[in-house]
Amino acid sequence: MSNPTLQQSHGPQYTRILSVGAARGDLLVPNDDLVGPIDSSDEWIQQRTGIITRTRASQDVGAVDLATDAAREAIERSGIEPHLIDAVIVATISNSRQTPSIAAVVADRVGANPAAAYDVNAACAGYTYAVAQADSLIRTGTAHYALVIGAEKLSDLVDPTDRSISFLLGDGAGAVVIGPSDYPGIAPTVWGSDGSKADAITMNHTLQEYRRGESEWPTLRQEGQTVFRWAVWNMAKVAKEALQVAGVRSDQLAAFIPHQANMRIIDEFAKQLKLPDSVVIARDVATTGNTSSASIPLATHRLLEEHPELSGGLALQIGFGAGLVFGAQVVVLP
Repeated sequence: MSNPTLQQSHGPQYTRILSVGAARGDLLVPNDDLVGPIDSSDEWIQQRTGIITRTRASQDVGAVDLATDAAREAIERSGIEPHLIDAVIVATISNSRQTPSIAAVVADRVGANPAAAYDVNAACAGYTYAVAQADSLIRTGTAHYALVIGAEKLSDLVDPTDRSISFLLGDGAGAVVIGPSDYPGIAPTVWGSDGSKADAITMNHTLQEYRRGESEWPTLRQEGQTVFRWAVWNMAKVAKEALQVAGVRSDQLAAFIPHQANMRIIDEFAKQLKLPDSVVIARDVATTGNTSSASIPLATHRLLEEHPELSGGLALQIGFGAGLVFGAQVVVLP
């Protein structure tokens, strides 16, 4: 007996980002509030990172709450009815529970139930990973509209006495709605990982060690010089490759939106990519801090608020972080 031919789903040829929403932590935390335990100064932090202050969330506000607020704004701005969203992807490393996913809770809260919903853990590249997945899901017909969110409450994961990463981190969420398009709005993604450098950004303990009373609460740590060199040299190549696969020259970009890791990395990127002055560079890190997977959509939201003329222009976005992982793509700004 011959097997029946399985039916296949087919979707639109192109997708694009329809809208963006944002939610930042409700507390402004200036450098002076953090320098005591790390025996540092406002000047030292600004020189090394470009961060003046960062947003953090109150104790009773979780990553899921920030994700919900950002998602509601994105959905409202998209003009798409929430029930038409059939895929919700949340990029996060700060879900306070191993399960359920933040995505499933947010899908229900915003009226997208019973959308497919799941979390992605790709650290600071998580948002670009999720955009790549949403684009593919829609173009294969597996989803019609997707809600993509980067959401972090990193203040739960910091040790105030740690000089390697704690003073960099902030809380927030950025969300986009992605849907069908008449023109290409999301270029192919260049992504990958290098697990041989897994210890460069990591938790200092496991939850099992904590539970057994063998360690303090696990917090984030990084090898700053290793990460800086990797980001500056390797990620500039990835960014150039993303331009190449998109068929775009750097002087055709309206904006460059890198992960808001630290201002020195962003400045070095701009030099290596030889970006002309016409390209607006996102520098949200100065007042929001490093929000891992939330940083690119948050920076996009601020960029469009401050420069509405960028709407419809091309932006190169690149995320990179713990894993080590990376992802980059050129998108049309909503």
